[in-house]
Amino acid sequence: MDSWVRFTAQSQGRERIFRAAQYACTLLSYSLQKSNASAELVGRVKQLEMHMSLGRKLFRLGNSLEALEAAKRSIHLSDLVLRFCITVSHLNRAMYFACDNILWAGKVGLASKMDQEKWSQRSFRYYLFALIMSLTRDAYDLSLLMQREAQSRHKASTPAENGYTPRSGSGITLLREKARVQLSLLHCALRANPPLLLDILKNVCDIFIPLDKLGLFKTNPGMVGVCGLTSSALSILTICQPWLKLKP
Repeated sequence: MDSWVRFTAQSQGRERIFRAAQYACTLLSYSLQKSNASAELVGRVKQLEMHMSLGRKLFRLGNSLEALEAAKRSIHLSDLVLRFCITVSHLNRAMYFACDNILWAGKVGLASKMDQEKWSQRSFRYYLFALIMSLTRDAYDLSLLMQREAQSRHKASTPAENGYTPRSGSGITLLREKARVQLSLLHCALRANPPLLLDILKNVCDIFIPLDKLGLFKTNPGMVGVCGLTSSALSILTICQPWLKLKP
């Protein structure tokens, strides 16, 4: 209960709730359309989805500055790859939030002559690149963990095992054995690092949203709704349980 109270007291937590509700409405409206529900009911659900989207944009006013501050902190990381990926991701998020704020101004009537479609496409491009950088960072972290696990296994093995090299077997058999070892390393690395696993799952779910909106990988509103709802639930989990948030 205390975790939930702390969660709802944060603007980020409330924004995540609105996001989950928005994508739940996206999924529900798609399901209703597929089941031939009345146009009036579908229209009401879509209207609710629009209100949730506007509410989210209101909560995100000022997030560009937070993203810029995060970029300033990450630029001092000692690891060059992490420094590049995290900093570029934060900078793109800052631009994404800025475009999102402009869209909010247009939708509430403060900038009625604004080309909303153009700004929406621009916003999703920044969002997509930020997610690509985040997934690149996840892949880098994962490769480091797998290397450490492989080194740990090598040190723990006996001298006879270290000197053993398979001399027989087809190329396919050797390839299967190598794949089995890599999958085992992957499983151990992710099991030992739940924050990285959650971050990968969240980013993989999220990336389908801008890909669909930009027309690069068309799915359907149902798929977008499932991905958005899943990533929102994972985000809520990391806010309620800070130790599950990937650092730095």
